[in-house]
This record gives sequence, C-alpha cells and structure tokens, in this order.
Amino acid sequence: MDNKFNRYIIFWLSQTLSQLGSSMTGFALILWVYMQTKSAMTVSLMSFFNYVPYIILSLIAGTFVDRHRKKAIMLVSDSVAAACSVFVLILSIGSGLRIWHIYFVNCMIGFMNAFQGPASAVAIGKIIPKERLEQVSGLNSFSSNLVAVFSPILAAALFGFGNLQIILVIDLCTFVFAFLILLFVLQIPEDISENNEKESVLKGSMAGFQYLKDRRAILMTLVTLALLNFFSRLTYENILSPMILARSGNDSVILGIVNAAIGVGGIVGGVMVSTGKIKGNSARMIYLSAMFSFLLGDITMAVGQNVLLWSFAGLAASLPIPFITAGSSVILYRYVPEEMQGRIFAVRNAIQFSTIPIGILLGGFLADYVFEPFMMKQNMITHVLKMVVGTGDGSGMAVMFLCTGILGSIFSLLCYCRKDIREL
Repeated sequence: MDNKFNRYIIFWLSQTLSQLGSSMTGFALILWVYMQTKSAMTVSLMSFFNYVPYIILSLIAGTFVDRHRKKAIMLVSDSVAAACSVFVLILSIGSGLRIWHIYFVNCMIGFMNAFQGPASAVAIGKIIPKERLEQVSGLNSFSSNLVAVFSPILAAALFGFGNLQIILVIDLCTFVFAFLILLFVLQIPEDISENNEKESVLKGSMAGFQYLKDRRAILMTLVTLALLNFFSRLTYENILSPMILARSGNDSVILGIVNAAIGVGGIVGGVMVSTGKIKGNSARMIYLSAMFSFLLGDITMAVGQNVLLWSFAGLAASLPIPFITAGSSVILYRYVPEEMQGRIFAVRNAIQFSTIPIGILLGGFLADYVFEPFMMKQNMITHVLKMVVGTGDGSGMAVMFLCTGILGSIFSLLCYCRKDIREL
C-alpha cells in the first residue's frame, strides 16, 4: 500500500508541474486574446468553447473509459493536449495565430479532458487505499490552488519578457516530464470486464444515468453541486476581476493581492484535507462548507470596499472548496462499484459542469446590462442597496455577490436538511 502511495506522490508531483505549464499557457493565451480584441466577452468565449465539448462528450466518455485501459486514455489525452500547444507554437512563430485558432484548441482540449478526467479519477480509486481518498483529494486541491496562485504571476512575467512562445516551450517540457512518469512509474490495475467490452457507448451512458436515478441521494448531490457551480460562475469566477478593478480605480496590484488570497485559501484548505485527519459525514462536509463559503465569502466580498475585506472574503470563499471536492469524491468512491466508476464520474462531470457555460455568459450579461445600470438609478431599492454595498462603478456587481451569497448559503443549508442526502 505504501509503495503504491509513494508512486502516486511521484505521479502527483509530475502532474502538478504539467498543470503549471498548461495553466501558464492558458493565462498567456488570455493575455494574447485580450490584447488583440480588448473584449471581455472574447475571453469568456474561450472558457465557453472549452466547457461545451467537455460537457457533451462526458455523456458518452464514461463507457469508453470503463472498457478501455485508463493509463492509455490518459497518455493519449495528454498527447493531444501537447499537440495543441505545438500547433499554437508553430502558428505563433509564423505570426499566423488567430482568435478562432484559440477557440479550436480549447474545443480539442475540452474534448480530451472529457476522457482524461474520468480515467484519472478511476485510476486513483484503483491505486489508492480507501482510507487515504480524502488525503489524496486534499493533495489535489492543494496543488491546483498552488498552480492558481503562481501560474498567472509566472505567465505574466514571461509573457512580457519572451512573449507567448517561451511559455509554450515550458508547457511542452513539463508535458514530456509528466508523460514519462505516467508511462514508466505509475502502475494502474486494469480489469476490463467482458460486459463492458460488449456494451455500446449509448447503452453504457444510459446505464450510468439509470444507476444514479436508482440512487436518488447521489443524483441529488450531483444536481445540487451543479447549481452551486452556477452560483460561483456568476460571480467569483466571472465578474470578480472587473468588480475589483472598478471599485479600486483599476489597481491591478489590489486585484493581484485578492487573487493571491483566494489561492492561499485553497492551499490552506487542501493542506487541512490532505493531512487525513478531517473525517466525518461527507454530506455535512459538502454543504456546510458550501454554506460557509457563500456566507462569509460572497457576502463579505459584496460589502467590502477595501483590499483587506476583499482578501478576507477571497480566503473565506476558497478555503472550504477542498472540503466540498473531497466530500463529493468520497461519496462516489464509497457507493459506486469499480466497474461503473468511469461511467458515473463522466456523468457526474456532465451534470456538475453543465451549468458552468450558462453561468459564464449570464454573469457578464447581468453585470453589464442589468445590475450596473440598475444601481445608477435613484429609487428606494437602490438607496437601501447602496447603504449595504456602496456606490459608484462596480456596485451593481457587488449586488450580484450579495445575491449569490444569500441564495447560495440558504440553498446549501436546505440541501443538507434533506434526509436522504444527509444520510450519505
């Protein structure tokens, strides 16, 4: 067991390095696209074109994962993502890179992630002892937040120094290292059943949905997490940057401090979970953590008007996220048979992430065309709201944070009060 866990640690470190390279490329492409267009919607469409194929393919990817070797799927998926980076590098060197090329690349990466995600999740379940699943989830949260903190800083510095090409080269180097570790170090038990080999992709997907339909508590957990994702995409992962810039006089240093606080919160939460000492009811871990995040994170972000309160809000919002991720993963590993896990994890992804593209597009629309113009008016409602969130540019977006904070925390509490979910 310890040997397997040590091998996983090596794999985790290599994947973290690869994720850092990929994240740097993603951030550099955002900088490149925004410099070309000066359009926030164009940047939002980059995320949109990544998520849509990911969600659609997740409906059928699970069956494919269950009846094929997980290691091979992960190797192919990573290779295609690397090929996309090579494609962008070649076009960039020849000054032929266009916006639609970025959309195409994001679609391809989203397509491959639909297979890579479930394959990786199933592989972890096979090689990690059950009692260490929370610990592994904490490690993953720790690394993803560490990447979130440092990748924008490194990418911005390198982008100014060597433009896009040097970041793409670093990304490819980290890919090669992670690829070799996955190929030669990580050993994944493969037990492909004959039933899975004969089962059609469509029938396998329907079997995944039927499994969840017969286990209503698990299905309701995934649906509620999808709605929580929707709330978070409306504000934190969509309009946070415009709001902070608008309310701070376009002070990029303040925005950087707030983003760093968000990353630190995720790191602290990931470390707490990865110690393996956080035990208890998984449903409680999910929904009370979510309530804490919305209540202290979103509402404080709404009423705050200085860097200290915004940083505290970012820390409070992100610290509980690793607990939510760990709780949901443990529920699936605990209740779903190994031969069904690929399908269920893929269906989980399709359900949970289906609300993200809607939240991304709707959040920007509501900020620009509904809440900001509304807060410019003079009436009883806006007078009360201005007493809570303040006045001026960004106050409409602050009201959006206030709404998601109140609605998200109430929704989380109501979900936990459901008897079937609480018994998980």
